[in-house]
Amino acid sequence: MTSSDIIRYRLYNQQISHFKFTKPEDVVRWMGAVQAQDFPGALWSVGLRTPNVTVENVKQALADRKIVRTWPMRGTLHFIAPEDIRWMLELCTPRIIKGAVGRYAQLDIDEKVIRKSAELFEDALRGGKQLMRAEMLEVLEKGGVTTADQRGYHLLGHAAQTGLICFGPLQEKQQTFVLIDEWVPKTRQFNREEALRELIMRYFTSHGPATLHDFAWWAGLKVSDVRAGLGAVSQDLRQEVVDGKTYWMSKDLPELNHTPSAYLLPGFDEYMLGYTDRSHGLEKLHANKIVPGNNGMFLSTVVINGRVVGTWKRTIKKSGIIITLNPFIPLSKAEEDSLEKAGEHYGRFMGTPTTLAIT
Repeated sequence: MTSSDIIRYRLYNQQISHFKFTKPEDVVRWMGAVQAQDFPGALWSVGLRTPNVTVENVKQALADRKIVRTWPMRGTLHFIAPEDIRWMLELCTPRIIKGAVGRYAQLDIDEKVIRKSAELFEDALRGGKQLMRAEMLEVLEKGGVTTADQRGYHLLGHAAQTGLICFGPLQEKQQTFVLIDEWVPKTRQFNREEALRELIMRYFTSHGPATLHDFAWWAGLKVSDVRAGLGAVSQDLRQEVVDGKTYWMSKDLPELNHTPSAYLLPGFDEYMLGYTDRSHGLEKLHANKIVPGNNGMFLSTVVINGRVVGTWKRTIKKSGIIITLNPFIPLSKAEEDSLEKAGEHYGRFMGTPTTLAIT
C-alpha cells in the first residue's frame, strides 16, 4: 500500500468517491461522528456524501431527530446518530471535562455553579420546550448565574457533555437547545469496553486507512486506552504498514484504480479533520493556507485526486451562488471542468444555480 492508495481508500470509505447510502442519517451513522461546529458546512459534509439530497433534507433529518448535534468528543460539535448519543458521551466526554477543570477554576465555575445551572436548564426546557442560545444564557442570568467571560458557553457545553441537553430543531435560522431525555428516546447502552470497540470499528471502517494515533486524537481518548481497545478488535480489521506506520481499515475493501476526481469540501470536513496526520492529502507548504494564522478556522478546500490544491468560498446572490476558487497550483482544463461539475453538485444541494470563478 502507498500514500496514493491511502488517499483513494479514504475517499472511498468516507463516501466521497463512492455512495453507499441515500439518507443523511445513514451517512452520519456510518461515519460515527461528523464534525459540525460550522453548521452550514456540516450540512454540506452530509450532502456531499449523499446523492440527490438537498440542504433541506439534512435539516429535516435534524428536525425529525434522525441526526443529533452535540459535543461528544474533543469539546467540538458533531452530528451523531441519536441512538449513539448516550454511550458516546459516556465514553468520550469525561476526559474533556477533567481537562477543563483548570479553566473552570479561572472562571469560578465549581460544582455548586454546575448543579445550579443544570437545574435552571432542566426547569426551563422541561415539557418539550426549545430555547435558543441567547435564551439559555438569559435563563442563567435570571437564575443568578453570571454568563460573563465565556462562563455561559462553558456551562452549556458541560450540560451537553454530561447528557442533559443537546441541540434540537431550527428556530429563526438558529438551532435550539432541548433536553436529551425528551428529544432522544433511550436506546442501547454499552459498557466502556463495548463502547470503545464499537467506536474503533466505526472509525476505521469509515475513515480508514488510519493510524491508532489518528483515532485517539479524533475521539479525544488516551492512546493507552485506544491501544487496548484496538487489540480486542484487531482480528476484525486489516492492517498495512506504510513508511513505518501501521494503518488500520476494513477487511472488506475492493481493489481501487486511479480515477480522476475533483471535490469542493467544506472547511471542517472529516476528510481533513478526521486525522491528526493530514500529510497524505495536504502538502506541508499548503497547511497554513487552509488554516490562516493557525487560528483553528479551516477554510473550505478544493480537492483534486485526493489532495488539497486550493480553497474556495461562496457568495450568495439573488441569481444564485458564486463559487470563487483560490488554487495553489495551476489547474488544467480537465480539472476546471471537473470542478465545474463539483460546483453543480453543490448547487443542486443548495437548490440554486452556481457559477464558478477562479482567482
